[in-house]
Amino acid sequence: MEPTASWSAEPGATIVVAMDAFRDSLNASAACAAVARGIRSVLPEASILEVPMADGGEGTAEALWRATDAEPIELPVAGPLPRVQVVGRYRFRPGPIPEALIEMAVVNGLALLAPADRDPLRTSTRGTGMLMADAAARGARHIRLAIGGSATVDGGTGAARALGWRFEDARGAEVPEGGGALGRIHRILSPDADPLSGVTVHVLCDVDNPLVGPHGAARVFGPQKGADPEQVEQLDTGLAHLADRIQTELGLDVRDLPGAGAAGGLGAGALAFMGADLVSGVDAVMEAGGLATALATADLVITGEGAFDEQSLHGKVVSGVVREARTAGVRVGVVAGSVALVAAGARAAGVAHMEAAAPEGLPLAEALVRANELVEAAAARLVERWIEAHSNGRDG
Repeated sequence: MEPTASWSAEPGATIVVAMDAFRDSLNASAACAAVARGIRSVLPEASILEVPMADGGEGTAEALWRATDAEPIELPVAGPLPRVQVVGRYRFRPGPIPEALIEMAVVNGLALLAPADRDPLRTSTRGTGMLMADAAARGARHIRLAIGGSATVDGGTGAARALGWRFEDARGAEVPEGGGALGRIHRILSPDADPLSGVTVHVLCDVDNPLVGPHGAARVFGPQKGADPEQVEQLDTGLAHLADRIQTELGLDVRDLPGAGAAGGLGAGALAFMGADLVSGVDAVMEAGGLATALATADLVITGEGAFDEQSLHGKVVSGVVREARTAGVRVGVVAGSVALVAAGARAAGVAHMEAAAPEGLPLAEALVRANELVEAAAARLVERWIEAHSNGRDG
């Protein structure tokens, strides 16, 4: 449904830029800056408010850190693959309620692996659990965990192991880490001393997918993490088995909960093994960045990400911005690296204008290198279309 509030395309218009990162090329701040340059090339007198966004995926912790005085913490932890260490980073803020801001992609993210090394049968979330254990040991009573951008489909069992949980097979031997062994879990053993006792955990999700099934973690996200069709089925079966064991032994039904499939099932694992609540990552970032306040006086908001497709409408930045813009009665434009939605579908979702930054046929490697100029040019085209549509009475 289109906003009905009146607005202006005059040179002095107010435009909010609320961009997500473009993977492998621009972080959210750089994407916002590129869009702002494009706007100024068309409307040099426009008032532009830049609100870098994230949705629980990469860049979420950075976006939240801007609103805090949290100090950086570094320590060596397990990376996405067994026996590979990485430097783990998170933010810790002391105070009446000490808080940690952790982004799982920093230690167990897909971007840490070359395409040839992506193997969700073996990748693990253990490093994420190690960061959480360290934060709790420093006295954190509240942990906000952003879980998008993972390389894993292990149902959060790796992170749980780092917190003292054990997963045994029918003979009592510990099951190997990774998504490939989930189907062998026969018994789940809780830690003798839970390091998260007394700690509130909020998991910031970037998607609302369930754990298993056609829209679950394995079938939707497994291929991008390196799984072939046979492995996708193995992973989905393994996650379903894990859900059964969790329900039988812990009394929790995590199979169909929205967000349970985020980060290869870490959403479900966080519920079961950390007592976590699943919340919308984009909502948390919008609140911290003051997006609603910025939109109150805006004529247009431009948002976007690397690829604008059907998934963008389910828990991603674009979906959150569209929702806030609809409430404020503000038109929405999308600038993305690529656009897979038809105009009618985008408009039905609440997007008035959209522009693909990369020309059709441009090799991805070249598009990544030229991301700044391509996004800037796409933003300029979008603003020109916005002005033309308003002038012709098609957008009011």
